[in-house]
Amino acid sequence: MYDDIRKNKIKTGIIVFIFLSMITAIIYFLCYAFGYSEYAIVIALIFSIISTVATYYNCDKVVLASVRARPATKEEDLQLTNILEGLMITSGLNTKPRLYVVDSMQPNAFATGRNPENAVICVTQGLLEKLDYYELEGVIAHELSHIKNYDIRLSAVISVMVGFVVMLSDMFLRMTFRSRRRSSNNDNGSAVDIIIFVLGLIFLLISPIISQLIQLAVSRRREFLADATAVSFTRNPDGLISALKKLSSDEEELDVASKAEAHMYIINPFKNKRGKSNLFSTHPATEERIEALENLR
Repeated sequence: MYDDIRKNKIKTGIIVFIFLSMITAIIYFLCYAFGYSEYAIVIALIFSIISTVATYYNCDKVVLASVRARPATKEEDLQLTNILEGLMITSGLNTKPRLYVVDSMQPNAFATGRNPENAVICVTQGLLEKLDYYELEGVIAHELSHIKNYDIRLSAVISVMVGFVVMLSDMFLRMTFRSRRRSSNNDNGSAVDIIIFVLGLIFLLISPIISQLIQLAVSRRREFLADATAVSFTRNPDGLISALKKLSSDEEELDVASKAEAHMYIINPFKNKRGKSNLFSTHPATEERIEALENLR
């Protein structure tokens, strides 16, 4: 487990560096396109550093806002808060994660935050209504495992940074199209305009690919590890096995989910993509996870 925690911290550092480099490149070419070539690299570096720091420290807030989650309360979500209280003892975590609920009837859950001291567990209303006590306990234990293993930092940083890069890439392409039209209208097209236009297209095309590759960097092995760690917390593999079966067979939609965040959930939130595991899936097949859990009995 400690080796996985160390690897997750290293992966986070690498992804932050990649993000910083991509933002610098995109902003540099944007500045160059608008005639600020002398100061482009300085502006790009300042912008990318500020955006990286802001993303790192606010990744949990961005993710929670994107799914429109509300804080859980003892009055409305007593069973959920009681389960978390009990699991805090066996998990060994010193700081209790904040609990949030998403108004969706698809049973699902995820954990986010930059570290265990600033962690969040978010569940859907469907999870609270469709699972019994021991199934819900298994799911919450799974999410606590991601917190303890520092999976949450890697997942949250990836979600926000990938979305930000895609947004900038789209902005870059729109600006290059406008710049290209102006050049055509004025009959002053140049090799620089063509290069900028091509770079905009390249950034737009590679952003989804980079998004997928970075998400896959969050190894599917983490789900198996989180499942096993959850069982060590609850001493009850049957609860999580039953929960995974219910989550996998449920046909409700999770409208607030996005592809950038899909890897964070305990199970793929897109019901039409819950088939067998393949090279490009963010989750291992549910059947494989259940088989691994049954071997822990």
